[in-house]
Amino acid sequence: MSMLLRLGTRGSPLAQAQARLAAEALTVEGFSIEVVIVATRGDTAQSTPLGELGPGAFASALEEALLAGEIDVAVHSAKDLTGEQPEGLTLAAFLPRADPRDAWCGEARSFGEIPVAARVGTSSLRRTAALRALRPDLTMVPVRGNVQTRLAQRSTSDLDGVVLAACGLDRIGLDYEIGFRFPIEMIVPESGQGAIALQTRVGDEDRATVADDAATRAAVLAERGVTRRLGGGCQVPVAAHAFDDGTAWHLLGWVSSPDGTRTIRHEATGATPGELVEPIVDRLLADGGRELLAEAPA
Repeated sequence: MSMLLRLGTRGSPLAQAQARLAAEALTVEGFSIEVVIVATRGDTAQSTPLGELGPGAFASALEEALLAGEIDVAVHSAKDLTGEQPEGLTLAAFLPRADPRDAWCGEARSFGEIPVAARVGTSSLRRTAALRALRPDLTMVPVRGNVQTRLAQRSTSDLDGVVLAACGLDRIGLDYEIGFRFPIEMIVPESGQGAIALQTRVGDEDRATVADDAATRAAVLAERGVTRRLGGGCQVPVAAHAFDDGTAWHLLGWVSSPDGTRTIRHEATGATPGELVEPIVDRLLADGGRELLAEAPA
């Protein structure tokens, strides 16, 4: 007899697609899956800028449902889990990572084809700073909502393009909207981007650990180590990305002023991504990152 496992997820089409991926990974172990939709603050406050929502906008409601016993596993985009784990909860598994890069959705087929003074839709502080550092002529226009809503704003807001996570477009079959994907050397992805995290109550990890991908776990935990030590996020753009090239692990760290006029980027290589966290953070702070973080509004 199979055991019922209640998976909690946000209600957007992308979130539900991610929950289906989690269900497929767990069903092989004989669980009977029920998907439970949980409304988060980030979903209901569509008119509020992301920077004003604060940490946990897309995760805290799922974590509360998990702690209350209303769900057994919370399915998150790993990039939404920016802070420490709440007491009593743990990250039990990470599904194999998808494409972590950012994607341009518009007519341009390369970065050089983006028109001069183009209007670009994004509400991400990181993407805004990175794009302004590359192209000060670009005008950033805030866009909120699910993937489909943001894509639609290209016409309703007269945008030349919007920048979204490539993995989300791939997962819901909208990859044809992508004009090109930004190399990670050009725009460092958000910590955890491309990864799906399965969160459980402490002691219930065995309900999800079968789905854990060791390489993804190592990469995401290292990225989280960098961005959590740097802080910033809501007020100062920070990013980190780890990958294995087949011979060594690489860890990229990045911090910027919000307007993109000052950016700091460092890369380290080693046998494991975890051992690279401290060196990367130390280099970023010593190279001007400490001053950038100190300038953040209280």
